[in-house]
Amino acid sequence: MADPTHVREQYATEDNLETRRSVWQPDPVLGDPVEVALEAVSAALPGGKSMPDVLEVGSGPGVFAARLQERLPHIALLATDQSPRFVELARERGVPAQLMDVQHLLPGDDSYDVVVAMWMLYHVPDLHRGLAEIRRVLRPGGTFVAVTNGDEHVAGLRRDAGGAGLVTHFSSQIGEAALREHFDTVERVDLRPSALFADHAAAQAYLDSSDEGLVIPHFEGSREYAGEVTVFTAR
Repeated sequence: MADPTHVREQYATEDNLETRRSVWQPDPVLGDPVEVALEAVSAALPGGKSMPDVLEVGSGPGVFAARLQERLPHIALLATDQSPRFVELARERGVPAQLMDVQHLLPGDDSYDVVVAMWMLYHVPDLHRGLAEIRRVLRPGGTFVAVTNGDEHVAGLRRDAGGAGLVTHFSSQIGEAALREHFDTVERVDLRPSALFADHAAAQAYLDSSDEGLVIPHFEGSREYAGEVTVFTAR
């Protein structure tokens, strides 16, 4: 189960998130997981509705929300996060944003056509309460798009630093089963992006961003490690 205090500390500012985001290269066949998620949201919007309602939970500093708003300017979008700093940054990007916990969503029942969760469900202490809240605020026929990592996501880097693969309670391996407890149908796209570190310092900075005390032995040149990402679409 995620430690809420540790999560709040890790995401009090955008620095750790940007360190992690900066190293990623797309899947050589399927492309960027973010683009796959954008397409999933676009495909899920109800036809014939002039302004579909879209909610992003755990939106961070609003990077994905801003891209979503740019790609689909006709949607009524709300980004939410538990971090006041991230809500502020999302608003600075021109994204409507509100402080909110996915375990206690403020909107009423049947409020949204699409809900999005980008790499955040593994942080939710009570995952099934969060999923139940998402299901509650979705309209009948609505769609939930969730992106997460697998157990082998940069596990090679972690092992080289004396650690182990990071196993979470919402991963590529077990996320589908969790979603099926709340949704009738679940589809998935599995991607293999890679993390490219220009040098030892970049790899160590990535490890330091998680504040686990892992230290990778010095190496010369660049290194690349495999990622593991899944985009789930649930209805």
